[in-house]
Amino acid sequence: MYIKQKSRLGILVDDIFAKHKTGIYHPENHQRIFAIKKLQKKSKDFETAEKIPPKLAKNEQLFLCHSPKYIQLIEEDCRLSKQIGPDDGSFTLRTGDVQICSESFETALFAVGGVLQAVDWVLKDRLDVAFCAVRPPGHHASAECGMGFCLLNNIAIAARYAISHFRLKRVLIVDWDVHHGNGTQDIFKNDPSVFYFSTHQWPLFPGTGKKEERGCGNILNFPIAPGNHSRLEVLNAFQSDLVQAMESFKPEMVFISAGFDAHYQDPLGGMNLTVQDFGILTGVVKEVAKRYANGRIVSVLEGGYHPESLALSVEEHVRILKNA
Repeated sequence: MYIKQKSRLGILVDDIFAKHKTGIYHPENHQRIFAIKKLQKKSKDFETAEKIPPKLAKNEQLFLCHSPKYIQLIEEDCRLSKQIGPDDGSFTLRTGDVQICSESFETALFAVGGVLQAVDWVLKDRLDVAFCAVRPPGHHASAECGMGFCLLNNIAIAARYAISHFRLKRVLIVDWDVHHGNGTQDIFKNDPSVFYFSTHQWPLFPGTGKKEERGCGNILNFPIAPGNHSRLEVLNAFQSDLVQAMESFKPEMVFISAGFDAHYQDPLGGMNLTVQDFGILTGVVKEVAKRYANGRIVSVLEGGYHPESLALSVEEHVRILKNA
């Protein structure tokens, strides 16, 4: 039985993730990382956590979820963004709404590699839980397409890496971002080894995530209308439906697509979650991990575009990850 009172926590946050330029007025910009980095000086949980270094991912790791053709496209477009100038994030990836610069691909490689380092440390029993504050975010990126600010699907690659490298049989991904993780769902919709659970605003970009989208029985979507009731629906989905679904699935590891744009102050959503609500969600997921996965969690930053509420929500998320 899992009886630890505090978890060994690792944190990945680094200035290198500010090198991905999207333009000063773009909501997914470098200020998100700097807002979280400030927690290192004010949060005891951040200060005392083990520091996870960024690390370049290898192509074969990217190919766990992405096609070689798509990876080549990213490399070419990042080179082109410098050639045609100005190299300021005003260049758009060919496949969709992702602003890039010449350093975007390398930054994304450091994001994936850092998350995989977190997986290694958790599954080799160096850590219990990890939070990875990386960018660009990932959950909209599919095997062949970047979109919605996302280049590489950090959490999908990490989940498949845990399965292939450590021979896990059942992995859970929970996603409380205000937007549906269409890329993650698409990658795993025919893979029963991964259970994808998502709460998200509906209707909203990218227009996926209906309840009837069930994959091979491994997808559980909760589309939620915006408004004052939305936080209660999100909390109920996690406290009731997630807990019930995991009684039969019994994950061996848990991943969190930790988007904080369902916060009531976020400019891109219409849901009304509070900082404390993200703590409650984290607590529910941690109990699931304790019960079935020896407490093993890797959480990866997705959305969250109001710097102050993002930092406060991350601080609460990390506090519960470590102390609950």
